[in-house]
Amino acid sequence: MSVARLQSAPIATEFDNLALMPGRPSSAPSPARPDDRACWDAVLARDASMNGRFLFGVLTTGVYCRPSCAARRPLRKNVRFYSTAEQAERDGLRACKRCRPNDPTPAERMQALCDVIRDRADSGEPLTLAVLAEHAGMSPGHLQRTFRSAIGVSPREFVESCRLEALKRGLRAGESVTDAIYDAGFGSSSRVYERADRRLGMTPKEYRAGGRNLAISYAVISTPVGRLLLGATDRGICFVQFGDRDTELVELLRQEYPAAALAKMKHTEHPEFRRWVEALRAHLAGGEPLPELPLAVRASAFRLKVWRYLQSIPAGTTRSYTDVARGIGRPSAVRAVASACAANPLAVVIPCHRVIRADGALGGYRWGEERKRALLAAEGARKR
Repeated sequence: MSVARLQSAPIATEFDNLALMPGRPSSAPSPARPDDRACWDAVLARDASMNGRFLFGVLTTGVYCRPSCAARRPLRKNVRFYSTAEQAERDGLRACKRCRPNDPTPAERMQALCDVIRDRADSGEPLTLAVLAEHAGMSPGHLQRTFRSAIGVSPREFVESCRLEALKRGLRAGESVTDAIYDAGFGSSSRVYERADRRLGMTPKEYRAGGRNLAISYAVISTPVGRLLLGATDRGICFVQFGDRDTELVELLRQEYPAAALAKMKHTEHPEFRRWVEALRAHLAGGEPLPELPLAVRASAFRLKVWRYLQSIPAGTTRSYTDVARGIGRPSAVRAVASACAANPLAVVIPCHRVIRADGALGGYRWGEERKRALLAAEGARKR
C-alpha cells in the first residue's frame, strides 16, 4: 500500500448517522427544560436560540411567551417557566399575540421540510431549491438561509444525504450498484462516483463489499497517556485510538473495518506514514504543534461541522459543549454536539478532549476521564 499525502484533504462525509442530524425525528426524549436561572437569563436576553426549549408565563398579564418575545420584561416574581404550552394553559394562561408561541418556529418548519425530503428523496422527483421553496411557501434565498441556519447544511446537501442513505440501504441489501443508484433517486451513476470518496470514503462497489480490498496500514506507539494506534488508507488517516493493550487496539480497528486488509507498518516503510506517526508522538510527548494531517474518515454533515470546529480550538484552552453548539450556529444542539464528540474516531487529531461541561466538569471522554484530564493538564502546562 502506498500512503500518499493529500494536500488540504477534507474530512470525507458519509452522512452515516442521519439520526444525529438536526431535524431528524428520534425516539429519544426531548431535552429537559433548563433550570429557572438559565431560563430567566434567556428571557432577559431575549435569546431566540432558547425558543422551543421552554416558555415563560406572566401571572399578572395571564399570557405565556417565547424566550425571545419583544414585549416589556416582567418582574421576576411574576414569572413562571413551562416546558410545554399545555402546562402553561393548565395554569390558566393564554398564548401571547405578539410572539405567537403556538406557531411553528422557523426551525420547526425546516424540520417538517426535512420529513418531506426524506419521503421523496428516492422517488426521482426533482427536489431543487425552487421546488422546496414553493413547498415551504418561502423565496429560494430565504429558504436557503433558514434551512442552513436550522439544519446545519444546505437543502441540496440534505437531499443528497437522504439519497445516499437510500443508496447505502440498497447496497447492503444486495442490489446491483446500478439499481441501487437509480432506486435511491440519483439521476446518473457518474454523479455518484464523482462524490464517492467524499461521501462514502470508498466507491459504491467497495462499500457494497463492506470495504473489501481496502488496505489500511497501522502502527502502535507509546505515549505519556498510554498506547495509541494510528491507521491510514491511501487517502489519509482513518483511525487514531488510545488503549491499554496492542491486541485490544488492533481488534478495535478490525471491528471498524471488518473487510479491510490490515497491515502493520514497519518503521522503515513508507516515509510519509512514518512522519504522521512521529508528528503524533512528538505532539503527545513534548507538546510540538500538530501539523495539518490528511484525514479519511466518514461522518454525518453535522458531525463534520462539529469536528472542524474542534480542530479550531487552540491547545491549552477549552470550550463547553454549549460553546461548540453556538460556534457552529446550532445553539440548541448541545446533546448532538456531545454525541459527535463521543463518536470522534481520531483521538487528539480531532481534539474532543478540549470540550468540557459548562459547569467546568470534564464531562465524558471515550478513552477515559483520567486520560482527558492528563491531556488537558499537559496542554495547560505548555501554554504557561
